[in-house]
Parts: sequence; C-alpha cells; structure tokens
Amino acid sequence: MGLETPEGYTALGEATVAAFLAGLPAVAKRLGGGPKDWTVGEVGDGNLNLVFLVDGPKGGVCVKQSLPYVRLVGEGWPMPLERAFFERSCLAEHGRHVGRLIPEVYHYDPLRFAIVMEKLSPHIIMRRGMIEAVRYPSFADHISTYMARALFFTSDLALPAPEKKQKVKLFCDNTELCRITEDLIFTDPYRVHERNRWTSPQLDGIAADIRADCELKLAVSTLKLKFLTRAEALLHGDLHTGSVMVTEDDSRVIDPEFAFFGPMGFDIGAVIGNLLLNYFAQDGHATSDRPRDDYQDWVLETVDEVWSLFQGKFLALWADHPDGDAYPADLFADAEGAEALAAAKHVFMRRLFADALGFGAAKMIRRILGLAHNIDLEWIEDPDRRAVCETRALKLARDLMVNTSDYRTIADVTAAARETRAKG
Repeated sequence: MGLETPEGYTALGEATVAAFLAGLPAVAKRLGGGPKDWTVGEVGDGNLNLVFLVDGPKGGVCVKQSLPYVRLVGEGWPMPLERAFFERSCLAEHGRHVGRLIPEVYHYDPLRFAIVMEKLSPHIIMRRGMIEAVRYPSFADHISTYMARALFFTSDLALPAPEKKQKVKLFCDNTELCRITEDLIFTDPYRVHERNRWTSPQLDGIAADIRADCELKLAVSTLKLKFLTRAEALLHGDLHTGSVMVTEDDSRVIDPEFAFFGPMGFDIGAVIGNLLLNYFAQDGHATSDRPRDDYQDWVLETVDEVWSLFQGKFLALWADHPDGDAYPADLFADAEGAEALAAAKHVFMRRLFADALGFGAAKMIRRILGLAHNIDLEWIEDPDRRAVCETRALKLARDLMVNTSDYRTIADVTAAARETRAKG
C-alpha cells in the first residue's frame, strides 16, 4: 500500500478476514465451526470502504474496514482511517435511542479500524429495491422514528449543556468527512471542478446555468453556513436510501461514518431529497408494459409520511422529555408559559422544515452535477431519457432552495414534484 498507515494496520482481504475473526472468541462462537467452515465475500459497493460478509454454520457477520483513501477515486485522495471510530461511536450513541433500527455491533478493532457487526439478511439496500419499484410500507414509520429519536435525544432539548458539549467534542475531529460534504454538496456543483460530472452534452447548459446562478449560490452558501455552525444534534451525516437496508417490515440504518453534530434538517432533507430523486428517476425505468405511475404516487406518499410522522414524533418527545438546558420546563410551567412555548415550538418546526427542504435540494443537485451520483438515475441506460429525469429534479431542487418560503407544508412539496414532472 502506497499510503502511510499506522502500525498494526493492514487492509483485510477475503483470505485474511477469517483469521481475523477467529481471534475474536465471541464472534467465532456466533459464526460456529472454524475458519475452514466459513465463507467470505467482499461486497463493498460504496465509495469509501471494504465490506465483507462472513457466514458460518451458526450465523453470519458483516466486517467493515476503513481504507486510507477514497475507494471511488483511489490513493490520490487520502482519507483518515479514524472514520471507522466515528461510525462505531455514532452507532453506540444512536443505538441508545433507536434500538433495533441500526445493526448490532459485536466488536471494534482500533488497530485495523474495523467494525464487526450484525449481518442483515434478507435485507437489501433500499435504493436498489426502489429502482425495481418495490414498496416498503414500514419505511416511513421506521425512518421517522430513527430521525426523531436520534436527533431529539442528542440535542439541547434533551441534554444538559455539559453532557451535550462533551458529545460535540468527541465528534469534532471528524473533520475530513465533514470537508467532503462541505465541498461535494455545498460548493463543487456551483463551480468548475475536476470532480464534477453530469450527463453530457444533454445537461451542459443546465450545469452552466447553475454555476452562473447567483441567487442559487447565495442560497446554498447560507445552507453551508448552517452546516458549518449549527451543532444542533448528532447527525448520521449521509442518510439516504443507500444507507438503509430493508425488508418489507424491517428497516436498518447503516454507514454513519459522516457523523457529527450539525443542523437537524440535514438528515431529514437527505431522506426527502433522495426520495424525490427516485420519484423523478422512475420515468427512466418505466416501460410500456410496466408503467411506474402508481409507484411514483407511493414515493410521494412516503415523502409526505416521512415528514408528517417525524414532526409528530419529535414534538411528542419534546412534550414528554423536556429535560435539556434549552427551554427549561420550569420557565413555562403556567398557562401563559405553556402558550408561549407552544408558539416557540411551532416556529422551531417551521424553521426545521425549511432547513430540510434546502438541504434536500442541495443533495439533489450534487447527485446530478457532482462527484458521486445515485444509481436511481445512473442506471437509466438511455442518456436522453436520463437527462429528462435529471432536468426535472434540478428544476424542483432549485425552486426548493431559492423559494423555500413558498412551501408551507410537505403537501406543497409533493404537489410541486407532480407539477414539475407533468410540465416535462
């Protein structure tokens, strides 16, 4: 390996994973048998890491290891191995609040920067299922619970200030992965950069228009400032349909290596933005004998449910657990105080909704004009057809970001998505 790495670190391979796990008695017992009885497969299809699935006579595990570079790009883009520590730390913190909505962690190796965790089966990556028009009726309930509980219980609404600050301190060192977000989402798509790519030549004009759009660049810069300065809660940091594994009745959030304390709306917007991208992408996957209109209706219904359920659950947690140093309960104990606090909660949720729309729009734009694209759109083989879907998504994203105040409810968002698609 060309890059310098800490003593004790070596990248695992299919031939060495079994020996590594054999040295972990609890994990070996979970697998059953011995290394000769185990099957190992490398399945990492992400941008950053190695991922192995290991099966034994009694059960299976997943092994995820950081590489010292961005796998999508290669050794020319070094990346800190410590991101595995932040992923494991986020799983531990969120796990206290969300229960079985994340995989169980069995072991963390700080020398190899490797996490051994629950193998999720028969789960698949949600994004892949949605490309095939598979419905997940429990997803909106599950993801809204995950976001409401993970965000609320790591915020100043629930935590004493000293405890919150200690948690912020722990995640402050995840600077390199935050920098990826700062560049790839909030900056690169709005300038000429070698990392950018898009469906060319079909989107050449739109890409140029976005780079010249000062109103849009001011809006995304305002969002970037929020991302840089608002340590509201512990975020997953990369929450989308590619970081959720699902069955029809189970959902598990994975891959929180981008975790840090940031604006709550970032995670919420990431979910909404990725669902909207899938909505527009369905027209590129539809065929004459398998139209996708009904499925697109389901996607937009899911967008509506995600926000509506999240809002209700978050407010319920606030009512039941007013334990943080923000909005001290004893200041609002009488009827007048309760009325004032209710009004403040309304303002808080309005701001959070607006943040989510802006961040979701930024996610949509980066996935079309930036470095790492969504397979929802990438797997549309006909570039002309793909470009039509992408153009519609970009039109809605721009309006969501620039004219956020026009969208008072989530129904306004889904109506705008339908209108944008209908206009072509």
